[in-house]
Amino acid sequence: MATAAFSRYADLPALIGLMTGDEKHRAASESTLDVLWVLYDRILRVTPATADDPDRDRFLLSKGHGPMAYYAILAAKGFIGVHELRDWASHGSRLGQHPDGVLVPGVEIGSGSLGHGLGLAVGTALGLRAQGRTGPRTVVLTGDAELDEGSNHEAIAAAARLGLGSITAVVVDNRSATHGWPGGIATRFQTEGWTADTVSGRDHRALEAALSVRDPAVPHAVVARV
Repeated sequence: MATAAFSRYADLPALIGLMTGDEKHRAASESTLDVLWVLYDRILRVTPATADDPDRDRFLLSKGHGPMAYYAILAAKGFIGVHELRDWASHGSRLGQHPDGVLVPGVEIGSGSLGHGLGLAVGTALGLRAQGRTGPRTVVLTGDAELDEGSNHEAIAAAARLGLGSITAVVVDNRSATHGWPGGIATRFQTEGWTADTVSGRDHRALEAALSVRDPAVPHAVVARV
């Protein structure tokens, strides 16, 4: 469990520092750090005690490669033990180089294949609606390069047409996409009927305000520039 000594935003670099062996993905991981912290500290209605509650908010990490920042925040918030970070990605550890939704408390999906999180978010939101659960949010975090994948275009088009206002898509934009989107990322979502905000991916107040937006019938996108 998390302790008071490892439960603050300021402690996250030390927690990430416990994990070694995937340095090539460290920059990609740390680009998500502030978004993840704001989500788990201020936005998402999910705790270790409610990780299996059917009315919890769902967080889907589509940008799953290099998950050190994600594991650090799960440890800081008590979903996993801090001691587990030292052995991550080793034989017998449940913390792999891609999070496993079956093994890791608080993780909703396996994210080994990038580019599928938005489609899974649409399916999750539809499933919750079919169950009559209108309270839970489905938040999915992607990278800008993932949006080159065709499945994301289909998911973006479908979400607004289906009135899936419970979905929030967060796009961490570090300008790594091969193709890019004419008019910018936010415009692509807005063209398909979403609302969208573009904010600094390091500004916690701006992230909180953008992530707090919710319309019951309209999905929302937050482009977080880093």
